Amino acid sequence: MMLSRTADHLYWMSRYLERAENLARLLDVSFSLSLLPQSQGARAEMRAPLVITETLDRFSARYPKLTAEALLQFMALDRDNPASIISCIRHARENAHAVRGKITVEMWENINATWLEAKTFEANGIANVGDFFDWVKARSHVFRGIAYGTILRGDAYSFIRLGTFIERADNTARLLDVKASLIAQANKDNPQDAQDYYAWSSLLRALSAYEAYVEMYREGVEMRSVTELLVLSPRLPRSLCACLDAICKIVAQIEGDNGRLVQREAHLLLNDLRFTEVDEILEHGLHEYLSECLVEINALGNTIDEAYLRVA
Repeated sequence: MMLSRTADHLYWMSRYLERAENLARLLDVSFSLSLLPQSQGARAEMRAPLVITETLDRFSARYPKLTAEALLQFMALDRDNPASIISCIRHARENAHAVRGKITVEMWENINATWLEAKTFEANGIANVGDFFDWVKARSHVFRGIAYGTILRGDAYSFIRLGTFIERADNTARLLDVKASLIAQANKDNPQDAQDYYAWSSLLRALSAYEAYVEMYREGVEMRSVTELLVLSPRLPRSLCACLDAICKIVAQIEGDNGRLVQREAHLLLNDLRFTEVDEILEHGLHEYLSECLVEINALGNTIDEAYLRVA
């Protein structure tokens, strides 16, 4: 079993990189939906990243008005915002630097280069928003590919992957919850089938799930099927079920006996997802169900911290 401090750095290095990618995905879809012609929910769409990251009060204290430019600066390049993309990349790089001896040279060079390029964006500004979001996602993909192809299979690799899937599960639940609430409110105020379709499609694209949806479902894009895919599908890499399945397999591979409670909690969450039908979720209430999932994912994260990462 590796030292708790080392495991902690590897775990959070991975979480921060995944978080930066998720922020880019979230901002991308929010900017797209806010530009819909005669969009009734444009302001709500721009507020969504602040609500999901719980930084609305911090933003309001610093910016007198919610604009696309202010939101981009705050969520992408503001180092004083701990939830910004550049802050996540900086934290990931700091954690990687602390464990350079446990990751490969290629992994370190990739994450260090990402940080240097991020500082270039900070200095020069973002010329093209879409290109910037694609760059963030690509750097995250490249790092995961390098890790998969170069690092020894052992506890270091396990903690890197564990951080990725905990963060991904949390993000999928948050994004689906907030977006579903926004779409429901927009329909209540001004029902528009075309805009509703575009909103659900954009959510799927934000989670790289649109192509999978088209392959699996014959009907148009609608709430029930989107929920089933993003929550219950074991085949979609970013679904809650797939993330929990990966977490269960990862913790089973970590050496030592500390993870017994982690394994139990993770398997309980996974089994609940495996034996739940989408109609049960919708009958219970999607917001209520996802809120409970977020509490359980957060509790699992705390158990991971106590079992593996807390320095005695």
